[in-house]
Amino acid sequence: MDNLELLFPDLESRIIPVLVLDDVDEALKMCELLCENGLPVAEFTFRTPEAKEILARAVEEFPEMLIGAGTLLNLTDLEWARNAGAKFGTAPGFNPQVVQTAIARNFPFIPGICTPSELEQAVALGCTILKFFPAEALGGTAFLEAIIASYRHLGIHFIPAGGLTPANAMEYLKIPEVMTIGGTWLGKDIPDWEKVAEGIRRAVEALKEVQE
Repeated sequence: MDNLELLFPDLESRIIPVLVLDDVDEALKMCELLCENGLPVAEFTFRTPEAKEILARAVEEFPEMLIGAGTLLNLTDLEWARNAGAKFGTAPGFNPQVVQTAIARNFPFIPGICTPSELEQAVALGCTILKFFPAEALGGTAFLEAIIASYRHLGIHFIPAGGLTPANAMEYLKIPEVMTIGGTWLGKDIPDWEKVAEGIRRAVEALKEVQE
């Protein structure tokens, strides 16, 4: 799945807003604010009945965005997300059948891992980018760096998610093997759009500081 590395090359994509929404209009407004404030990327999780419609509308109305689908737990949702135009997919866990199907469909997919055993199984199937979830509950950057130490020679990259906040997110991005992070906090203040926009701007500014 080396094509995943092409998805997240820039500063703009080093935080992926992870959004659990059940209102299409709110989702589209969120996309608008992300684009306007310098973070044109989003992951819409398949945790609500409206998630599929939200994904399809967002892909259609914001073609300039890097839009992915999260919580893809089965082949039906994987195929739906791919056909709807999602540019990548993720899951909180490691399901070999879903991973193998994504590879066969040439669909960029990031499975979740939280143990060395899951990591080794994912790598054996060809995964080079893995979601580290739930990051903070597992022990945060210290736990992640401990795992990385044993597998650094494999060239694996990670996307930590779960419990990240503005207070700890940048510490993850300082780890060389962390490609991008999942930012669930960026949607917490919906529908207070002024506060949401400010949060996006602050995240982008923090990214610039880390980059420098």
